[in-house]
Amino acid sequence: MGSMKAQSPFSLEWHGFVNPHYYADSRSVVGGREDMMLFYPKPIVLDSLGNDINDGWQADMLAITARLGLRVKGPDMLGAKTSAYVEGDFTGSTNAAINNLRLRHAYIDLRWEHHRLLAGQYWYPMVIHEIMPMTNPLNMGSPFHPYARQPQVRYEYSIRGIEAVAVASWQLDNMSQGLLNGAPASSTLFARHSLIPELNLQLRWNSPMLFLGAAVNIKTIQPQVQSAATAMQPSTDKYTSLTWSLFGRLNILERCDSKPLLTIKAQTLLNNSLYEGCSLGGYLMLADSTFQDWHFNTVWVDIERTRGHWRPGLFLGYAKNLDYGNTDFAHCFGRGHDMEYLWRIQPRLTYKTLTGLDFTAEAEYTRAGYKEPVGNLRLSLSMVYSF
Repeated sequence: MGSMKAQSPFSLEWHGFVNPHYYADSRSVVGGREDMMLFYPKPIVLDSLGNDINDGWQADMLAITARLGLRVKGPDMLGAKTSAYVEGDFTGSTNAAINNLRLRHAYIDLRWEHHRLLAGQYWYPMVIHEIMPMTNPLNMGSPFHPYARQPQVRYEYSIRGIEAVAVASWQLDNMSQGLLNGAPASSTLFARHSLIPELNLQLRWNSPMLFLGAAVNIKTIQPQVQSAATAMQPSTDKYTSLTWSLFGRLNILERCDSKPLLTIKAQTLLNNSLYEGCSLGGYLMLADSTFQDWHFNTVWVDIERTRGHWRPGLFLGYAKNLDYGNTDFAHCFGRGHDMEYLWRIQPRLTYKTLTGLDFTAEAEYTRAGYKEPVGNLRLSLSMVYSF
């Protein structure tokens, strides 16, 4: 009698995509990963002949967002449905590491009837993935919509469509700014020395047609850290910032059909030091080593047809610097302090074969309100092969 091999209680499911992406900009931009992740255009900088060195077209093509993910489903444990997920791409953890494998997500997921506990690397808490803009480039609506991932512990409670979310998160790839050994730098040390994780609370209501929510984010850092012997003794004072957000999604359904025909997503934020979330805002360090907030008020909307082969979409974003013109500081940490406003209009058209191959054409115009405002037009073409 032959022996029988015991069946594993775990199942594995691979998925991913390959996404070659071509883009051209009418102006040099502030961005990441070869500027594939575009934030806003650079200001006017004149050379000795009076020419703007940031003006002029440039183009590139990359496939670094190629992605591979593995989902592991296991047996029930502690009365919960259990799973784990690991996902990576090739954008690298920094610009210098571009083309290297980067960890995007890695978490354990435990789900009970009304409770969920997630531990590991997942979306930055202010990234509300249920309303994420469906723009094609890497930025996914940033800097208007936050876009990052963090190690975290996340707890969710849901009953009858009402959801409460609490998150404690830490930093890795997306780091705070401050003074490290007396010099401006980006480092996880500013958050680590505070001993306090970034805290996020959300209250949401979810139905097939309407999703609404509010969030508050609390971050505490120690903006001055000494990691090497220096002549100065940095302050151990802490800086705490608050960011507020309201968000929603409306699914417009066809008659007698539960699948949406059109999806409208929107969010407004009072950004206060969301640099780590690839967004706007920051803080000021004054001459006496005290700290002062500076804020952006941000709003965006994304509209997309969600059925059929042809799927047009439109992203609109606007951000207002509420502390523009304040120059009374020793150091400025964050993103966008020298802009009074920022806005973007971004139409797109996607053709889906509905068998895993998509084609997208997109135009993205971003206007930055420097002392002399400038704009950038990005034109992009991409293919996605999903499996």
